[in-house]
Amino acid sequence: MKIGGIGGANTKTGLVFEGKTDILTFLSKQKGYSVKGNIVYFNNEEVARTFKKYAFYKFLEENNVNWSNIISKKLLPDDSVFVIIKNTLFIIEVKFQQVAGSVDEKLQTCDFKKKQYQKLLSKLNIEVEYIYILNDWFRQEQYKDVLDYIHSVRCQYYFEYLPLEKIGLPIPTN
Repeated sequence: MKIGGIGGANTKTGLVFEGKTDILTFLSKQKGYSVKGNIVYFNNEEVARTFKKYAFYKFLEENNVNWSNIISKKLLPDDSVFVIIKNTLFIIEVKFQQVAGSVDEKLQTCDFKKKQYQKLLSKLNIEVEYIYILNDWFRQEQYKDVLDYIHSVRCQYYFEYLPLEKIGLPIPTN
């Protein structure tokens, strides 16, 4: 089976991300990175802002976007990262599974959710990308169709790996 996700061994373009922590905590532990509130710095330069769950709606409010005039129900991202240099909000959903369950169907919602986020951010001219971070459970043959679908609707997934370079964040040097 050909799977388009990238494994965690490729540390030249990103970092192993096991999903045991949120993105803010993860980045704060990387060389060169620091965090103040929800602002992410690399070598003391602001590079991103993060929003978890309801914090995303505070960001919209700060920018005079009334979500309820645009979509009918709030979406609550596990994590999201607004990368300043790319003017892009990356929705990051971490899905770790050890037995079959409801996560299976949640993977099929990325297209709808991405479009909802695009509607919310269109007035701000901010691009949206939707990324799943998956554990190795999803490498099973039974997930081939859903993984193909994720790519077909221009969403992304990675296995236990966060592609910092792909989302426009600096890669720490060892």
